[in-house]
Amino acid sequence: MPETMIYTKNAAYQKFEVLKTNRNKRYRYNEFLVEGVRSLKEAVQNGWKIKSLLYAREGLSDWAKDMIRSVKTEMNFCLTKELMKDLSGKEETSELMAVIEMRRDELDSVKMGGNPFIVLFDRPSNKGNLGTMIRSCDALGADMLILTGHSVDLYDPDVVVSAMGSFFNLPVIRMADNEELFRFVDEMKERYEGFQLVGTTAHKETPVYTVDMKQPTLLMMGNETMGLNKAFKEKCDVLCTIPMAESSYASSFNVSCAASILMYEISRQRAEK
Repeated sequence: MPETMIYTKNAAYQKFEVLKTNRNKRYRYNEFLVEGVRSLKEAVQNGWKIKSLLYAREGLSDWAKDMIRSVKTEMNFCLTKELMKDLSGKEETSELMAVIEMRRDELDSVKMGGNPFIVLFDRPSNKGNLGTMIRSCDALGADMLILTGHSVDLYDPDVVVSAMGSFFNLPVIRMADNEELFRFVDEMKERYEGFQLVGTTAHKETPVYTVDMKQPTLLMMGNETMGLNKAFKEKCDVLCTIPMAESSYASSFNVSCAASILMYEISRQRAEK
C-alpha cells in the first residue's frame, strides 16, 4: 500500500490527534482512531473499512507486519517512535493504530433471527458504561444495541477500548428521533408475534425473573442519573426490576452492571427452551 513518512507533528499528524480527541472533527471526517490488537483484529474480521494504518518501522511484530501487508488501505503512515508514543493512549505504546471509517446508522443492515433480542440504552452519559454495555450485549447474544437521545460519542476511543473488541462485532444503531424508534417498534410488533418492550427501573416493580423473556424482546435501559425516558416507560409492556437483598444498603446497580444481569436472565430463560 502507499506509505507516507511522518517525522514531525505536521498537518497529517494533527489530524490523527483530533480524531482521537475531538468529537466534532471525528464526524466531519467520518473517521475514528483505533489502537489495540484485539480491536484491530475484530475490525478487520468484521469488514470495517480501514482507511490507514499507523506504525513505526522498527520492532514490528510478525502480526503487525502481516496486517500492514494484507489489509487494504488508502494510505499508510510510518511515524517515528516518539510520535507513536505521543499519539498512543497506552502505557506501552501500541505498535499499530488504524484510522477507520464510521458506519452508517442503518437498521436494515442488522440481521436478526426469528426471535429478536434487542437492547436500548437511553442517553448514555458515561464512556465506560457504554463500552461495557456493548461488550455485555455481544457476550450475551443481543442482536443489536440502540442508542437514543444526546449521549457520549459512540466513537470515542475510551468507548472503543472499554468494549474490548466487541465494538466491531455488535451492531450499534443511534436514533436521535424518538418517533423513528416508535416506528421501528411498530414494525417489529407487526413482524414478530408477541414482540414486547421491557423497561427497567430501580423502583420496586415486577421482578425480572417473573417476566417471560423467551418471546421477542426489546430491553430498555435508562440514563445513569435520570433513568428511562418517561415516553419510553409509557410505551413499555412491563417495567421490571432486579430484586435487592433486604439487608442491602445499595438501592440500585450501576447501569452496565444491571444490564448484564438482565441480559443474562434473558439468555438463561432462552437456553431453557
